[in-house]
Amino acid sequence: MDEHETRERAYRYEDIIDLPHPTSPVHPRMSLAERAAQFAPFAALTGYGDAVRETGRLTEAWAEPDEDCRAELDRRLTLLGEHLGEKPEVTITFFQPDDRKAGGFYRSVSGRLAKIDPYGRRLVLMDGTALLMEHILQIQGALFDHSAEI
Repeated sequence: MDEHETRERAYRYEDIIDLPHPTSPVHPRMSLAERAAQFAPFAALTGYGDAVRETGRLTEAWAEPDEDCRAELDRRLTLLGEHLGEKPEVTITFFQPDDRKAGGFYRSVSGRLAKIDPYGRRLVLMDGTALLMEHILQIQGALFDHSAEI
C-alpha cells in the first residue's frame, strides 16, 4: 500500500473517527465474555469429547483367584461367621466392575463386619457397604492374626 492509499483511507473516516461509540437505548451492551462466546468454536459432534475421554479411561481386568486363594477366602469367611457377634474389624480387597465398559478396578475398604448374607452372597459392613463374595480377592484383619495361634 503506498502513501497515497494510506492517506485516502484515513480521510475516508475523518468525519466519524472522533464520535462516541453509539449505544442502543433498547439493547444493553454485551460483556466481553458474551462477545467472545460468539466466536467460540462450536461442538458439531455433541458428546464426542465425552466418548473420547471414556475410551481413554483405563480399567483393569478381573484376575480370577486360584483354588488356593479361594480355599483361604472360604476359611476366613467361616472364621468371620464364627466371630460375627464380635463385629470384627476387616479390610477387604475386592474388584469393582465398571458400569460403562469391560473391566473395572481393585479397591480396598475397611470397617466392622455387620453380617454375612449367604443368600445374597455378600458381606455387609456396619456403614452399609455391601460387597459381593464373588468379587472379593482378600480379607485381612486382626482376627486372622490370632486364629493361627488358636
